[in-house]
Amino acid sequence: MTSTPLLQVQDIHTQFTTYRGILCAVDGVSLTIGRGETLALVGESGCGKSVTALSIMRLIQPPGRIARGRIYFDGEDMLAKSPREMRSIRGSRIAMVFQDPLSTLNPTFTVENQIAESLKIHGLARGRKARERAVELLDSMGLPAPRERLRNYPHELSGGMRQRVMIAIAVSCEPDILIADEPTTALDVTLQAQIMDLLKRVKEKRGLATILITHDLGIVAQFAERAAVMYAGQIVEQAAVSDLMEEPLHPYTRGLLRCVPRLGRPDVPVTPIEGSVPDLISLPPGCRFAPRCPAVMERCSTAVPPMYELGEGRFVRCYLHDSSAHGG
Repeated sequence: MTSTPLLQVQDIHTQFTTYRGILCAVDGVSLTIGRGETLALVGESGCGKSVTALSIMRLIQPPGRIARGRIYFDGEDMLAKSPREMRSIRGSRIAMVFQDPLSTLNPTFTVENQIAESLKIHGLARGRKARERAVELLDSMGLPAPRERLRNYPHELSGGMRQRVMIAIAVSCEPDILIADEPTTALDVTLQAQIMDLLKRVKEKRGLATILITHDLGIVAQFAERAAVMYAGQIVEQAAVSDLMEEPLHPYTRGLLRCVPRLGRPDVPVTPIEGSVPDLISLPPGCRFAPRCPAVMERCSTAVPPMYELGEGRFVRCYLHDSSAHGG
C-alpha cells in the first residue's frame, strides 16, 4: 500500500436522531485504502457497513448526520466540501454500486437515458457520443445485444442485467474509487459469481480502488486484499485477508468464519453465532460483542476495549490481545 492513501477515514461517527434517542450507526470508524486496492467491509446486517459507505459519499440524510471525524480523499477534506462540490465528485471520482438496482435505477427512464445522464452531468459526452459510449460500456459489462438494451426500462431486465447496468453507470466517468454495497445480494449463486468476476475485471482493467461491502467471507477470500470486520458500528478487526482467514483474532471474526461451509469438509459443522446484534440505542456498557462472546471476561462488561495494533496492518478490538494484562 502506498504511503499516501487515496482515501482516509478518521474516527467517523454517524448518528441518527430517533424518538427513542441517538442511534450511533457508525462509531469511531477509521479506514484507509490505496490506489488499486480492494478493501472488504465485513459483518452482519445492521453493523454499519452501508452507513460507513454513505458517510464516505456524503449521502447521509436527516435525521442522520456525521457528528465528527474526518474523510480525506486524494488529500482533500470531503467534509469541508459544499454540496455542489460533492455532486461533482460523486460519480466522477467516487462511485457506488448499490445492492438493489431495481430500487436504485429510475423506473421511468431507459437504460440509455440513465447512462447518458451520468455522462452529461460530468461533462463527458452528450447526444450521439453519449449513446455510443453507453453501447461500449454495456458491451464491456457483458450484456448481450447492448445497443438493443439501451431501449429497455429497468423492469424489463433480469436481476443480473440490472446489476451490470448499475456497474456500467458507476464506471462511466472513470472514477478512482468504486464502492460495491452487497452487489450480489438478490442474485442466485451462478449470477453472484459472474457479477463478482465482472467487478474484478473492471477493477483490474481500470486500476480502481474498491471498497467491497459484504457479509460473505467466501467472497472476501476471493476478491479482497484487506478486510475490516465491523460489529455494532465499530471495527473490531483489520488485517490482510490471508492473515484474517488463517488466524482470526477477534471472537466475532472466528464466529463469522464458523458460519461459512467448508468445501470438501462435511465433518466441519456450520455453527451460527448465538444471540443477536445489540440495540444501537441501548448498547451494553463494555464490549459490544460480550453478551455473545464465548471468551468473555469480567472486564469485557465494564469498559469498551481499545483497538490494539499487533504488527503492521493488524488491528483487533479485544482484551484477549492486551499484552499488558499478560505481563507483556
